[in-house]
Amino acid sequence: MRDASAISLTLEDIQAAAGRIAGHVERTPCRKSRTLSQITGAEVWVKFENLQFTASFKERGALNKLSRLTKAEKRRGVIAASAGNHAQGLAYHGQRLGVPVTIVMPRGTPHVKVQQTRDFGATVIIDGDGYDAADECALALMEERGLIFVHPFDDVDVMAGQGTIALEMLEDAPDLEILPVPIGGGGLISGVATAAKALKPDIQIIGVEAAMYPSFTGRMRALNAPSGGQTIAEGIAVKAVGEITYGVARPLVSDVLLLDEPFFERAVALYCNVEKTVTEGAGAAALAALLAYPERFRGKVCGLIITGGNIDPRLLASVLTRELVRAQRLISLRIVGDDRPGLLATVSAAIGDLGGNILEVAHNRLALDVPAKGAEFDIMLETRDAQHTQEIMDALRDKGYPPRAV
Repeated sequence: MRDASAISLTLEDIQAAAGRIAGHVERTPCRKSRTLSQITGAEVWVKFENLQFTASFKERGALNKLSRLTKAEKRRGVIAASAGNHAQGLAYHGQRLGVPVTIVMPRGTPHVKVQQTRDFGATVIIDGDGYDAADECALALMEERGLIFVHPFDDVDVMAGQGTIALEMLEDAPDLEILPVPIGGGGLISGVATAAKALKPDIQIIGVEAAMYPSFTGRMRALNAPSGGQTIAEGIAVKAVGEITYGVARPLVSDVLLLDEPFFERAVALYCNVEKTVTEGAGAAALAALLAYPERFRGKVCGLIITGGNIDPRLLASVLTRELVRAQRLISLRIVGDDRPGLLATVSAAIGDLGGNILEVAHNRLALDVPAKGAEFDIMLETRDAQHTQEIMDALRDKGYPPRAV
């Protein structure tokens, strides 16, 4: 096995990959967002990799790897461990090229992802209680069946494919000054950083990690940082950065920023509401970095990659609803008053007169902290913004029914 630290990736590798995949993956648009620029204080350019056929940039690296196989290797087939975008990208392009693809997915992988991968013609094996266990199973099957293993990130051909994104971004937006790039295993940032720095040495590369999974940060700072937990950015929830990817990316990365969950949620909601595009949690990580660390990017020309759009619809609905709550456009008010006819009508009128929209009302007459002749009820209402919510609360207080947000 080659020493990972001695393996290199060059601009020429990435340019060659661009030639191989041209016409077989989408050349996704890179557009300036006036609204996101106003919100963040930076000049924001967005690269829409969620417009790939499988809705993820992972197609690029998978196709480049498949294109580099010999005829004999293509006949033998490939295998990978993945529960997400790598699986679908490899399966889709394997089907196109006539290469048999086997994917090992850990137990608990959402059925929709399993089915989508099968729909692309892959053989799916469910094994292992997590990615690491599934990876061990895939490696065992590789040996047993003589298959070619395609790592989701720690592979030079995969990294080169991902780096083609930077070639396109700098062609469309040559004035880019800084690229915040999500880090999971490191395949994307190693490819993007290599291409961008070779074409424009003064461009700044900033890594972005979920705070729960600081693998690159921990290694960079020589910290024993624990990884684990439920994050909306599951696409970058990787416990250990790749050996090859770390060796390539570390000299090119200026810093790595750690992000807490609310910033991923807000970024997903902003992309949906502002750009009218759907992103997964990890896909919105670059924008989340601008929201969490605005002073690092203010006034600079920033390139953001939407890395993927494969988010569960129920999770997306939850994120958008939570953002309404966070902005106080959706709020639940608790009111205690006399249990007499007309009370709810009086309260409803006060809310309606100010343009509030009542969504739900729940009575609670059995709470022991409520007088026996009183009534407690929770009203969920929709408002324009936090100021509008406060106006409604003030009006209720003036009517003698001081509300409490719950």
